[in-house]
Amino acid sequence: MKIQPLADRVLVEPVKEGDEKKGGIIIPDTAKEKPTTGKVIAIGTGKLDDSGKKIPFNVKVGDKVLMPKYGGTEVKLNDRDYQIVREEDILGVIQD
Repeated sequence: MKIQPLADRVLVEPVKEGDEKKGGIIIPDTAKEKPTTGKVIAIGTGKLDDSGKKIPFNVKVGDKVLMPKYGGTEVKLNDRDYQIVREEDILGVIQD
């Protein structure tokens, strides 16, 4: 199955943190925080301004982004978790 986001929405695959933190403490699944970074998998068709002109995206497929902790829509495709968020909700692009 494949999904194509519409308008100004972006499909992001959250990056999972490791099970073990510094110091060797193992964190149970119930205590883990929701991931706030992810990789852009697909982008929508674009948002239109008041004159009908398409506004270009600031992110592209493959970018590593910082997402809000809560928000967007969680979807599961082919046993993988994804999140669909509006581009304006993405907090920033992470530069390596």
